[in-house]
Parts: sequence; structure tokens; C-alpha cells
Amino acid sequence: MNDLFAGAIAMASFVIALFFLRFWRDSRDRFFLYFALSFGIEGVHRIVSALSYDDNEDSPLHYLVRLLAYGLILWAILEKNLPARGGRREDGR
Repeated sequence: MNDLFAGAIAMASFVIALFFLRFWRDSRDRFFLYFALSFGIEGVHRIVSALSYDDNEDSPLHYLVRLLAYGLILWAILEKNLPARGGRREDGR
């Protein structure tokens, strides 16, 4: 039953990644690319975890992969909200 749920989560992650890739293709905004990469990493991680015979998800490798995926999301949000460097201000000065 756990493999079924892991497969469903992996499929959902890949579908979400494809949506974000489509948004990135239309806008060329790195925000969507980072989100697509994050969900792609999460989908691959779920498949590898389901196919491995190691049922121990307490290993540091699982946490590092998730940290990478969630770090990409956090970086995308921070990068989107930080002011642009060296550019002109909105009031034209």
C-alpha cells in the first residue's frame, strides 16, 4: 500500500513539475523553473525510495534530498522578492 501512495505522490509531483515548466516556457521567469526542478527532484526521490529495498527513511540522504527540493522553493521565493541589483528605482531615479 505504501508503494501505491509513493507512486501517486510521484505522479502528482511530475504533473506539477510539468505545469511549472509550461509556465516557465511562456514567461522565462526563473521562479517557475526552480519550482519545476523542486517538484521533479521530489518525484524522482519518491520513485527511488519506493524501488529501493531499504524501508528506513530516517537516513540522512532522504533528508538531504528533501532539503535540496525545499531549498530550491525557498530560494525561488527569496529571489523573486529581493530587489534587483544595479537597476533603476521605480520612481526613475
